[in-house]
Amino acid sequence: MPKLDKTYEPPKRTQVWGKENKWEELEISGPVRNISPKLWQFTHLTALFLSGNHLSRLPPDISRLHNLVHLDISSNKLRSLPVELGDMVQLRELLLNDNMLRALPYELGRLFHLQVLGISGNPLSPDLLSMTSEHSGTTRLVSWLLDNLQMDPRPPDREWIDLNPQTMDHHRVRFTIMCYNILSDRYATRQVYGYCPSWALGWEYRKGQLLKEIVENMADLVALQEVETEQFYNFFHPELSQHGYDGIFQPKSRARTMDEHERKYVDGCAIFYHKSKFQFVDQYLVEFNQLAMANAHGSSDMLNRVMLRDNIGLSTLLQIKDPSISENSDGQPQHILVSNAHIHWDPEYRDVKLIQMVMLMSELDRIVSTIQQDRGIGKGSKPGIPLILCGDFNSLPDSSVVEYLTNAQIPVSHPDLQEFSYDGFISQIAATSPDKKELVHHFSIKSAYMPDQISYSNYTYDFKGIIDYIFYSSEFLHLQGLLGPVNKEWFQQWRVLGCPNPHYPSDHFPLLSQLELMTST
Repeated sequence: MPKLDKTYEPPKRTQVWGKENKWEELEISGPVRNISPKLWQFTHLTALFLSGNHLSRLPPDISRLHNLVHLDISSNKLRSLPVELGDMVQLRELLLNDNMLRALPYELGRLFHLQVLGISGNPLSPDLLSMTSEHSGTTRLVSWLLDNLQMDPRPPDREWIDLNPQTMDHHRVRFTIMCYNILSDRYATRQVYGYCPSWALGWEYRKGQLLKEIVENMADLVALQEVETEQFYNFFHPELSQHGYDGIFQPKSRARTMDEHERKYVDGCAIFYHKSKFQFVDQYLVEFNQLAMANAHGSSDMLNRVMLRDNIGLSTLLQIKDPSISENSDGQPQHILVSNAHIHWDPEYRDVKLIQMVMLMSELDRIVSTIQQDRGIGKGSKPGIPLILCGDFNSLPDSSVVEYLTNAQIPVSHPDLQEFSYDGFISQIAATSPDKKELVHHFSIKSAYMPDQISYSNYTYDFKGIIDYIFYSSEFLHLQGLLGPVNKEWFQQWRVLGCPNPHYPSDHFPLLSQLELMTST
């Protein structure tokens, strides 16, 4: 998520010739009519004072000063502003007072960090002038400008990457799975996503775009994160049921402590399955804070760091409905276990992320054992139970979480755990190697997406990276294809600051992969 800006403090005004001048700040005063193009080479500047001159125009190249935080061009003779001024998104203070401006370019709405916008003393419309005179006037005016800015052209469709370009064998079982953090309405605020028009940030607009994305891709399995309770029951479930889906949902653990009104706004995980492909068998909930409380064994870190995070993992056991199953596995029904998790977000809590994932894999191992014992599924001569694990893990590809999942082990002495005490949990609950030096899990899984196939699954102004994943059991499933990355050139061409935006309704992009069930031998 983007970081909230701190309160802006304007720089001290200093003469360029004065002894107190800071090199990052520059003042040019006098009856200056034109500015030398060489000024735009000083890209290190953070403050530029051009007030009290005779400037009648600003060249578009002023946008090259991309580090400017303060720009004062008051008391000049400006009749218009270049639209490129809207690219100077680091600006916190923009003073345009006492010029001859009759209109403001809507592109100024892109200046979402702006805290002070001075426009008094210009022949602007009374409506614009009155906005800035009100409380939070700058925020209101910038938002209004952004809301009226012309929408960028539609981005190119993401291309499908076929990893096994062979003739389709209709006797093999194939299915697609989508993983998508839809961005909870409660988190979609102007304070966090100020670069998104308010109409495109509102739930009424976004929910239609999200549904369109899901329905157009028509995945057989859909794993969603940050779905609010009310959104699941009143929107996603009824809408997707019209397209042949059924689904399950669980909110984060905090919901159990809230009244009915507050509970409906708690987000959680949902799994939808297309009823033509799958039959529901059972579902399983993993609450990390409950596991932490039950297995703290006196660890203050487990109680004060892990237990306070109420993330969850939701899993479902499904039976595949396909005529070819009887041919491939001697008539035995084939099941899959689908797990969807949302791991804690804070990068300062890498230990918590790893412990949560260790908990999840330990619970999934227990779930599979219970299924085999109680239901006789995936046991003996019967088909095994493939695992599909997906979600928003809030962890980069080089993180300990992904290392643990990919290698099926990670050292107990890993730097992410060294400063903390989780010995009781590790020794009694977590699966470890015989020498107790490795945390392990018992699934052979691979990531559907490699870092060279996508550059990011989360795209905001402050952060761009891969934090969403689809893992699958490589001993049971083949990866056949996946949905390729978004078009980088489009983002660059239209200077897109981040998501969500009118074309992308979440700050995450959906992952989509096609898997094929290996035939029994």
